[in-house]
Amino acid sequence: MILTIIQADLVWENKTKNLERLGRMISSVPRRTGMVILPEMFNTGFTMKAASFGEAPDGLTFEWMKSVSGSLGIAVCGSYIIKRKHQFFNTFVFVSPDGEIHSYDKRHLFSPGTENKIFTRGRDRVVFSYMGFRICPNICYDLRFPVWSRNLNDYDLLVNCANWPESRRDVWSTLLKARAIENQCYVAGANRIGTDGEGISYAGDSTVTGPKGEIIASCEPAAEALLTAEISKPELDRFREKFPVWRDSDEFRLVI
Repeated sequence: MILTIIQADLVWENKTKNLERLGRMISSVPRRTGMVILPEMFNTGFTMKAASFGEAPDGLTFEWMKSVSGSLGIAVCGSYIIKRKHQFFNTFVFVSPDGEIHSYDKRHLFSPGTENKIFTRGRDRVVFSYMGFRICPNICYDLRFPVWSRNLNDYDLLVNCANWPESRRDVWSTLLKARAIENQCYVAGANRIGTDGEGISYAGDSTVTGPKGEIIASCEPAAEALLTAEISKPELDRFREKFPVWRDSDEFRLVI
């Protein structure tokens, strides 16, 4: 499968401009791309104004994702603010050209930024299949918690959509590589660039990492880019059989 990460400079709290810009960028992805990955809160930036920018699950941004996916024949995924009843969630949404939909609510809310006081944390670990790959989504801060994303021999690709600050860029790069090695999986990390409305800067450093910790593809820092990489399920299977670390992993149960 060919992945394309959109590393973009998000316009602070402006859905119209962000969707227009991202739409133009997606229209330029390589023709064989199977899935496009957008950053965390791709339509607003990492805002805490959930009441102002939260949408119904079938709202504006979801309809935009369906339209883009259907017209280009490419699956589209990323996170944005969704409102359900009286609660707000930072939700990863995946939409495929044939109408397949999957979602994941961010489990680990960034308490230093008060995300935990405004949003409701997710309860369910999610894995879904697409184009022969079992995919586990997580969002930004989730990357710091390896037990949550522990591969139970049930996924092949870990996708992380982020607004990860430039001040902690070394942590971002290190953890992406660590998650790939310990879980013997591909890891796609999609981060933004630019400076948000709170004055926080982002360097991007989006990457696709292989199961040995090798960097398959990476973006230049602080530059808008389309990062395209091909990942192979047969190659992953051969590596796992040749070096079957997963067979010796500890058994555990998540306590939700």
